[in-house]
Amino acid sequence: MLILLCTSSADSDKYVLENIHGRTSIRNYSDDPVPDEKIRELLRAAMAAPSSRNVQPWLFYIVKDREKLDRLAAGLPYAKMLGHAQLAIVVCGDTGKGSPNEEQKMNWVMDCSAATQNLLLAAHALGLGAVWTGVYPYAERMHVVRETLQIPDHVIPLNVIPIGYPAEYPTPKDKWNPENIVSGFDAKAD
Repeated sequence: MLILLCTSSADSDKYVLENIHGRTSIRNYSDDPVPDEKIRELLRAAMAAPSSRNVQPWLFYIVKDREKLDRLAAGLPYAKMLGHAQLAIVVCGDTGKGSPNEEQKMNWVMDCSAATQNLLLAAHALGLGAVWTGVYPYAERMHVVRETLQIPDHVIPLNVIPIGYPAEYPTPKDKWNPENIVSGFDAKAD
């Protein structure tokens, strides 16, 4: 279990914000395997995400098998790094969970996206590298993932997250842009 020891609330705030701002997409990994206890922490963090009506529509496929990782790398245009990753987590939405209605059938995308962001932040906090590679809504990509992992029709693959110990440490991008803010807030003041 990940335990955060902080001497004050300010320390906790600083740690959380540093983790958010320091996270970056990692596409090159070492050959070191990711221990099961870290995978468990990633999944616990992902499942701590909010979900509409608390349906928790997510399903996580853990892929360690080299043949499956290579098949996914070959079939997914923006996931070639799977060819040297030790692990991937495929985040899927189970459209049969809860009491599916038209609204809930679409909420799985938001819920699973929140779970994915938690997973990415947890990976960074645990010293791992990860990158979100999109699958949904692209029919070809979804087909590759479905076929490789034998995913049933009511489960929709949202993304594939390659994970491993970073072989490189790119500088995080500063994405702050006051022009993206529409409000009475003075975003230009520091």
